[in-house]
Amino acid sequence: MLWPNHVLFGNTALRWLIALGAAAGLMAVARLLKRWLVPRLAARAGRTGTLLDECLADGLARTQALFFPALAITLGAQFLDLPLRAIRLLDFLPAIALLLQGAVWGHRAIGIWIDRHFRRQPVMDGTLATRAAIAGFLLRLGLWSVVLLLGLDLIGFSLTALLASLGIGGIAVALAVQSILGDLFASLSITLDQPFVIGDFIIVDECLGSVEFIGLKTTRIRSLSGEQIVISNGDLLKSRIRNFKRMVERRVVFGFCIAYRTPADLVASIPGEVKRIAGQQPKVRFDRAHLMEFSDLGLKFEVVYYVLDPDYTLHMDILQAIHLGLLETFRQRGICFSVPSRTMQVPGGET
Repeated sequence: MLWPNHVLFGNTALRWLIALGAAAGLMAVARLLKRWLVPRLAARAGRTGTLLDECLADGLARTQALFFPALAITLGAQFLDLPLRAIRLLDFLPAIALLLQGAVWGHRAIGIWIDRHFRRQPVMDGTLATRAAIAGFLLRLGLWSVVLLLGLDLIGFSLTALLASLGIGGIAVALAVQSILGDLFASLSITLDQPFVIGDFIIVDECLGSVEFIGLKTTRIRSLSGEQIVISNGDLLKSRIRNFKRMVERRVVFGFCIAYRTPADLVASIPGEVKRIAGQQPKVRFDRAHLMEFSDLGLKFEVVYYVLDPDYTLHMDILQAIHLGLLETFRQRGICFSVPSRTMQVPGGET
């Protein structure tokens, strides 16, 4: 029975068996504890509803398969005589595994926090959706940046020299990605200043439609004709934006002309008739109706009123009702609209 003393890679077979047994035992205990703890922590999180309990339950459930093997290999290596290079490598292994697993836990914790503070609100409007997306990105960017720096420090990189080189090379990188950084900061400006949010109907130059998505580089608008319009955030903030979703009331101005032959008393009664017809419409605040000028077409009137609702369809329904009311009233009272007339002279013929 010489096999326990048989030497393999500088260690006896017995030592290898002990190391494998320790590693396998740790893996088995870890898996059993995970299976036992996860449902109990999930049940506790459901009862208490606290952020800490939910993060513990979800974090343990998301513990990656590489984390436990890294710890098991480190434990098993304690029973072996290994080369110096292998020992140094194994010294880094548990720290790197713990760092990466902590990053995964932190990433998920940020997601849970975002869900609690934004997406679980009674009304998830466009403003909250935009804030949730930007807050999640910034927090996760900060988390993984710290993890990267800590990882570089663990494997022996000098952070001071690295940051100094980044400071020198950062200028060139910033110039190369100037457009991207401009769009990124424009996205932050849109989130904080909120000239519009998801769901708003806006007009930007000649583009109009509803905002569907606000990203880190672009904003996407669904136009009335159906296509999606993609505009960079930097260009968007340089443009004049008209946000119709935030309209409280709509000012309407229209005009019409009547014939010069209309008697003066009928002309004087027209503003009152317009006010009466407009006052019969729902959600209308009448402003004025005046004989504006003596135009080439006839006696020109101007009418101004407010629709106390931003809905465009309601505005058009009211405008149509007022027009039809004017047509019926003028027909009954014998008032004629003026129409442009033209005189054509044919050479060699009569006028």
